[in-house]
Amino acid sequence: MSAVRSSPDTDVSTQPSWIAHYVNGSRVAQAAGRTGAVYNPATGVQTGVLPLADRAQVDAAVAAALAAFPAWSATPPQKRARVMFKLRDILEANADALAAQITAEHGKTHSDALGEVARGLEVVEFACGIPHLLKGETTENVSAQVDAYSMRQPLGVVAGITPFNFPAMVPMWMFPIAIACGNTFVLKPSERDPSSSLLLADWLAQAGLPPGVFNVVHGDKAAVDALLEHPDVRAVSFVGSTPIAKYIYETGARHGKRVQALGGAKNHMVVMPDADLDQAADALMGAGYGSAGERCMAISVAVAVGDETADALIARLSPRVQALKIGPGDAPGMDMGPLITAQHRDRVRGYVDLGVAEGAELAVDGRGQAIPNAGDGYFLGGCLFDHVKPEMRIYREEIFGPVLVVVRVTSYEEALALVNNHEYGNGTAIFTRDGDAARDYVNRVQVGMVGVNVPIPVPSAFHSFGGWKASLFGDHHVYGPEGVRFYTRLKAVTTRWPTSIRAGAQFVMPH
Repeated sequence: MSAVRSSPDTDVSTQPSWIAHYVNGSRVAQAAGRTGAVYNPATGVQTGVLPLADRAQVDAAVAAALAAFPAWSATPPQKRARVMFKLRDILEANADALAAQITAEHGKTHSDALGEVARGLEVVEFACGIPHLLKGETTENVSAQVDAYSMRQPLGVVAGITPFNFPAMVPMWMFPIAIACGNTFVLKPSERDPSSSLLLADWLAQAGLPPGVFNVVHGDKAAVDALLEHPDVRAVSFVGSTPIAKYIYETGARHGKRVQALGGAKNHMVVMPDADLDQAADALMGAGYGSAGERCMAISVAVAVGDETADALIARLSPRVQALKIGPGDAPGMDMGPLITAQHRDRVRGYVDLGVAEGAELAVDGRGQAIPNAGDGYFLGGCLFDHVKPEMRIYREEIFGPVLVVVRVTSYEEALALVNNHEYGNGTAIFTRDGDAARDYVNRVQVGMVGVNVPIPVPSAFHSFGGWKASLFGDHHVYGPEGVRFYTRLKAVTTRWPTSIRAGAQFVMPH
């Protein structure tokens, strides 16, 4: 796009602001090159001009991170932890400002944005314990006068490529642990809502992080490819759609990198006949329509066991979906804000059209819903489908919007098979009062994160997050203990010190 510049007759306050990269401890303006636009999705107004990094800009960020690595990796873990402690305090004091920035560029409600900040903050708190988390194991006398121990050491320069739907939380899934482990970091945030990453960079510097340890480059596929192909980048973390996750994994692995790439989802919630249906309806409203459905852990499929269960569920859901309060995320009392772009809104609306064409029953149609104060924002009302069949695309494909589909099955076993046969395996839940059914579901379901009467089973920061099947490419889940393992390499050491007693040369393994 062409950059928007002010003229003498133009109100400068209405002009899009220029957004900088962050390299070697400073915000860096891009002198020339391609740019993109950042919009407020609640108004449709352009608010920012974003530089799209080329290979030279990525090289500069990686070079800064590489130069900072020797000193940072040699910094004692407890001193690295102190930076995380200070960052935690800064985030807590400025949570409202960060949430406001998220709302301005993503569109989610302010309360939802505050929840995002809180979940990211939990990972920072986990990273504060890095001295304990990096402890190895020691065994004395594995053989006569021979000791063995292990240690975990940082990889070097690592990169994170993060999505639009959680512009603060997902980066905080990555960089606190990576940095606390002794690595240096290059973040490529979503070009849709990039400004939160710059606030985080400023606050890391305020917390005492040395220049070059954390860097931000903005961009599109060109910047992503430059990171994936860069010989000095040792590992890449990614969260996004499954096709891109697969590309990230394959390209990064082909260039010798360690890769964790989290992909898409189609999360099912099985509702058993004995479930508390009021509780289940509450759960489905929040899990299906919170953040306008733009969550990889959103519940997008309700699997009702039995027609009686399905009828009762639809009866509870329909009036509540129709009554959703939809508007700008910074307006008080909103349940749901806009979608991220006009193109994505139209894509989601296209799926609703498709569902009707496929023969599903549209119990609540949000396509023509009047939304007060919508203006030119990218709003779409909540949609609810009933009698959805497994062969329909609205069941099989990730929609990533405020669309909940209800699939009717006749038995628990049919529900379990439905979930297990889907290509995605990110998150799932079962609502029931039956402990036997819950325990069986937890053990047999082929999904990485499971909730029992919990609709969005996102693990706490001291566990790890990740799906199965087409929802994850790579061997490590993100944050928690798996995050520590991903951002470090294990080294095993065997030692024997000379003694006054010589045993002579040995030609067999010690035993």
